[in-house]
Amino acid sequence: MSVQQAPWKIPERTTSEPVLKIYNSLTRTKTEFVPKNGRHVKWYNCGPTVYDASHMGHARNYVTQDILRRIMTDYFGYDVHFVMNITDIDDKIIVRARQNHLLEKFRAVTTSLSPELISHILSAWRSHVRVKIGRALSESDRPRNGEEESAWSRLIEQVQDNAWKQECLKRDEKFDMHLSSAVRTLSAVHIAQSRLDNGQTGLDAAHQLIDESRDILAQSLDSQLSATVTDPAIPRSLAAFWEGQFFKDMDRLRVREPNTVTRVTEYVPEIVAFVEKIIHNGYAYEAEGSVYFDTKAFDHAEGHDYAKLEPWSKGNRELLEDGEGALSKKTGSRSASDFALWKASKPGEPSWPSPWGPGRPGWHIECSVMASAIFGDNMDIHSGGIDLAFPHHDNELAQSEAYHDCGSWVNYFIHTGHLHIEGLKMSKSLKNFITIDEILERHTARQLRIAFLTQLWNAKVDFSESLMTGEVRGLELTLNNFFTIVKALVTQARMEFTKSDGCHYYDTPEIELMNYFHESQSKFRAALCDSFNTPAALDVLRELVSKTNVYINSRGKTLNVKVVENCARWVGQMLRMFGLGEGENSEIGWGQDDHGSGGNINREEILMPYLRQLSSFRDGVRRFAIEKNGSALKDILALCDKLRDVDLIPLGVALDDQEGQFSLVKLVPPAELSRARDEKRAQAEAKHAKKAAAAEAERLKRQQKLEKGRIPPQDFFKPPNIDKGTYSSWDDDGIPLTDKDGKELSKNQAKKVRKDWETQRKLHVEYMAWKDKSGIDYQFNYLIEANFIISIEPAHSKTI
Repeated sequence: MSVQQAPWKIPERTTSEPVLKIYNSLTRTKTEFVPKNGRHVKWYNCGPTVYDASHMGHARNYVTQDILRRIMTDYFGYDVHFVMNITDIDDKIIVRARQNHLLEKFRAVTTSLSPELISHILSAWRSHVRVKIGRALSESDRPRNGEEESAWSRLIEQVQDNAWKQECLKRDEKFDMHLSSAVRTLSAVHIAQSRLDNGQTGLDAAHQLIDESRDILAQSLDSQLSATVTDPAIPRSLAAFWEGQFFKDMDRLRVREPNTVTRVTEYVPEIVAFVEKIIHNGYAYEAEGSVYFDTKAFDHAEGHDYAKLEPWSKGNRELLEDGEGALSKKTGSRSASDFALWKASKPGEPSWPSPWGPGRPGWHIECSVMASAIFGDNMDIHSGGIDLAFPHHDNELAQSEAYHDCGSWVNYFIHTGHLHIEGLKMSKSLKNFITIDEILERHTARQLRIAFLTQLWNAKVDFSESLMTGEVRGLELTLNNFFTIVKALVTQARMEFTKSDGCHYYDTPEIELMNYFHESQSKFRAALCDSFNTPAALDVLRELVSKTNVYINSRGKTLNVKVVENCARWVGQMLRMFGLGEGENSEIGWGQDDHGSGGNINREEILMPYLRQLSSFRDGVRRFAIEKNGSALKDILALCDKLRDVDLIPLGVALDDQEGQFSLVKLVPPAELSRARDEKRAQAEAKHAKKAAAAEAERLKRQQKLEKGRIPPQDFFKPPNIDKGTYSSWDDDGIPLTDKDGKELSKNQAKKVRKDWETQRKLHVEYMAWKDKSGIDYQFNYLIEANFIISIEPAHSKTI
């Protein structure tokens, strides 16, 4: 009989692993994520409309989407194909490019300041006041043609009334912005008129007027000359420029590039074919060269529903009009909710050939066509900002499902929440509009990412300075300190490695910390499975760091560095997974900063051998100085402190003295060390100033007390120490007996003056004792008469 192995059975699972659930806008609930094709995930993200500088709203959306993408790929291990579009055909691009072109052309042909130029701009100003500002005014306040100047004076008075102004902002949130443009332009006109009257008609004066009134002048030129702008390169060059700036900003924010980038201008033939098929399927119709999607026909068709994301917004005319664009005129559409798939181009707008005549794509159709070209009739994830849910994404779903004749084009819709600045919606009109350039001058890309990580991806984010200087900066400092200490401990342990001393250094504290470490890993996974709950995940990391710090501080020479290293390496890996740093998984900390000039140079490897020698020298000097006596030894210690507190700080080197052990060498960014040193100095100076102020207050109090005590009690109630005539008689001690009329003091009056006299007697005794002790005569009378008492000075030592 052959020898056989003992039977084996599959272990019973004691703890189940959580499954990933995502908040799905299609259900308004957290639903289990189930990709259709194994671990392959098709993900389409709505990209920017490129016509201006990227701002904090872009940062909120694209950094957040990048965090979610990194979690999916780097943590959960999905094979994500991430596609993002660039909208380079749009009403905003056309208008901005056209206005810029016309303004620059107007500026180039204007060579002097003239009455005609001022009249032209003043006419544009009047139109702006009537139309743009008039939108926000009540019917009774709205200026009529020819009454703009008289209405303006009244308007400037009314705007001082905050309640009146708030009513205007309710009617048009851009009221403040339009008003500012009008104020700036009118001021420029008045200055220009004054210069013209004084004969200053040069090129600089003319161009200054144009530059100061550019917002209003550009609108006026566009309304008059838009049809003359026929070169399609004009909007394309604007879009190309801002696309380049957008990707530069994303790189600075450490947002990964999409796997695939699509541009509308590259897919126009596919868009035309897509629209043709929707018409063929019975869900669109042509009208006057444009093609509209028939929302009612689609909504009534079996297996289809219009506005799956926000059915309550179907009739929201304001959202529908905003989705169609500023240049759209819905002539021939059958319903207010029908939207343009193809727009007939008017003079001054770019156009492409189509079966319905020259035109251009509608906004919503572009994403449907490009996503379908890459992914076909279904995708796993579609993402974008919550402001795109209706009508953009609802229209995308409808036209795509009409084209593919399917019931579900997108399986999971995820929308990032709104961004508010200091509690208010970000808007140029509210003067809280922040570009990415501006925000990166105040905070680092890492700090911005931490700010977004501390709040749920699908919730409204309130971005504030208190958030950045409080929670964000505090968490960054905590992690910085933790990593520098752990790296120093690991380096020191390797430098001092010797053969085993017979102790395993793995006792109850180490077991408890490792158990907590593994619990933290489970909690971290559970948090991310809970619809990417990054605030909870950060809390797990924060608590593990705190627990590890407690262990480090409590174990002393019995510290097990490997246990600490395990915790620190995992924390660093998770932070890098969130995009907070770059580098190898084996590194401790944030990792190397690939965006700096140093590339991937490892500072520890290069500098540490030299720093250890320097530290050893300093340790020897300190040991020698501590063992000896004399002033020279104090100087040596002071020199050591100077090396630590002054000389090494610009090099980014921190030395921590340890009782009876070698100093701990830490590499820290020089700016952080300088900031910490300056803060420590400022605290010490503030403490010293507070102490000095208290001493000065006490000195003044003592001085006032001594000054009062110089009056003998028998003279205290007599002139000139009180007003003449207050009392008419006194006893032998100088205590008043009668008032100015010779009437005997009442019992209460007598009691009070007796109490005041006794207080003065004690003060005078103290004064005389102090005077006798100092042996100096003080010129109080002269000082008082001169009203010049600052401090008590001896007569023989200072001439006043």
